Amino acid sequence: MGHEVVAEVWRGDFLESVHHGTVVATDASGTTVLEIGRPGDVAFPRSSNKPLQALAMLRCGISRGLDLDGELLALACASHSGEDFHVEGALKILASAGLGEDALQCTPDLPLGEDARAQHLARGLAAAPKYMNCSGKHAAMLATCVANGWSIEDYLDPTHPLQVATRKTIEDVAGEPVAQVGVDGCGAPIFAISLTGLARAFGRLASAPAGTLEHRVATAMNTYPQWVGGTGRDVTALMDALPGVIAKDGAEGVYAVGLPTGEGVALKIADGSSRARAVVIVAVLKRLGVDVSKVEDLATVPVLGHGRAVGAVKPSLALAC
Repeated sequence: MGHEVVAEVWRGDFLESVHHGTVVATDASGTTVLEIGRPGDVAFPRSSNKPLQALAMLRCGISRGLDLDGELLALACASHSGEDFHVEGALKILASAGLGEDALQCTPDLPLGEDARAQHLARGLAAAPKYMNCSGKHAAMLATCVANGWSIEDYLDPTHPLQVATRKTIEDVAGEPVAQVGVDGCGAPIFAISLTGLARAFGRLASAPAGTLEHRVATAMNTYPQWVGGTGRDVTALMDALPGVIAKDGAEGVYAVGLPTGEGVALKIADGSSRARAVVIVAVLKRLGVDVSKVEDLATVPVLGHGRAVGAVKPSLALAC
């Protein structure tokens, strides 16, 4: 991808390094209104795909009795921190389909959140699929399969009916064909689209009319942001502070946001670092006229020296102006 400088790392008054990346914002019609880099190039959205995957599950399962709404639907969209309520929620989704945690095929892992991981290790617990940040999504995938009478042993196969439906849903809301299929960190298929398509999809979800399944996903995420991320997570802080906004972080420096007015934002930090993602997102939202005063603490990231802030990661001039 063609990336440009989107964030600067300052140590005191010395520019120590930069983060390159690509950023795009679309309006309610899906037209690009801001671009840095080449947002038409394709990328794996990684976990930023999860709200679109959750939409596919609803489209497949609601008419067949899939009971997925509220905080549990938010959990299906989550890269959760592995706090106790996250894990219990994933098990509740499985139980609703008559399944146990042994049905999960996501990668065994420790909790993602620092505090949750520390508590987990202090209890002497080991890695397991239910603690993995994608366990809510996998539990919801399995529940969707049960509702439809589909096999659960191969639910991660790209040719499985669930994954075929997921691909079609992503293509529908992104407004473009999937360009590449890979394997995500959790083992599920991951579908590559352009960052422009990702921004467009998030804008459509966030502004969908009441009563639609898209609105159901967006409402769950914004109403239960703790279930999408967790304690201390920037994605949770954004949705908690900005009414109607949906936000989802993804591995390898991806972030996507949808506004209730229909605008969408997507970005990728070229080096895959998560350090600059929130800084860039807040700068873009500010450029779009969003009141970000309640998330000003996300507008920069401290650069430390001997345990204290001696500088900051800031948006580049191209974004700050």
